[in-house]
Amino acid sequence: MQKLALLLQYILPHRLLSRLMYHLMRIRYRPVKNWTIKMMVKRFNINLNEAVSKDFDDYPHFNAFFTRELKSEVRPIEPRDDAIVSPVDGVISQLGTIKKGRILQAKGHQYSVKELLATELDSDFQDGQFITIYLSPKDYHRMHAPLDCTLKNMRHVPGRLFSVADWTVQKIPRLFARNERIINHLTTTLGPVAYVYVGAIFVSSMETVSNGVITPPYANQVTDIKPQGKRDYAKGDEMGRFNMGSTIVLLFPPNSIEFDTELKAGSEVKLGQFIATIKSN
Repeated sequence: MQKLALLLQYILPHRLLSRLMYHLMRIRYRPVKNWTIKMMVKRFNINLNEAVSKDFDDYPHFNAFFTRELKSEVRPIEPRDDAIVSPVDGVISQLGTIKKGRILQAKGHQYSVKELLATELDSDFQDGQFITIYLSPKDYHRMHAPLDCTLKNMRHVPGRLFSVADWTVQKIPRLFARNERIINHLTTTLGPVAYVYVGAIFVSSMETVSNGVITPPYANQVTDIKPQGKRDYAKGDEMGRFNMGSTIVLLFPPNSIEFDTELKAGSEVKLGQFIATIKSN
């Protein structure tokens, strides 16, 4: 069955399915919308007490619930100046050192910084650090700043929309460098940081605070995007949203951070949680 599911990942019409999901998630007919939210809460054991509103009628459609706002007190942001925080709720897929420009995806699978960032230049992150975090359907789906930063520019890279669930990450080579993604290039006290939103099957839309919805429409070529709105972000500020679940990848320059030694592949993290210390110069 897994071999069949893997084969379907290659032959399914990814963009057509994502367009369909985009519209299904925005059905406003109250009985259908509320039933869908109820089933989602039950299936994934979502804690409604964390949400600003527990009333399904406060959400005009399912996507509004999926990207629901949380109460500020349930995700405190680690205040230490030298602390980098998790920018999302999720599970760590991998973390560690970028070795000779290559990032570990899973056992037996790597991909290059150049592929991920769609660039010929990777010197900023040679022998740097990375962390990959997977957001499941039960998770909070807004992305926040991991540290104080300025959004220098963005790059939208079209691609496939493979599932980013653990079993596909284990099987599909270079998955994160093949899927559609938005690359946020950040200026920080550490130097350049890359913050990548990776799309996935049924991820019908990726949205940014600075420029609104980036996808759809779906592009056929790499596009550089100049921030039009907010550019400066304090640690913990919202920067974007996945309108369905997916994955983020953070790249840090060499000798700039030390990850919390308690963290490893499979560790669950929450927005605002300490994940790394900024090294002193």
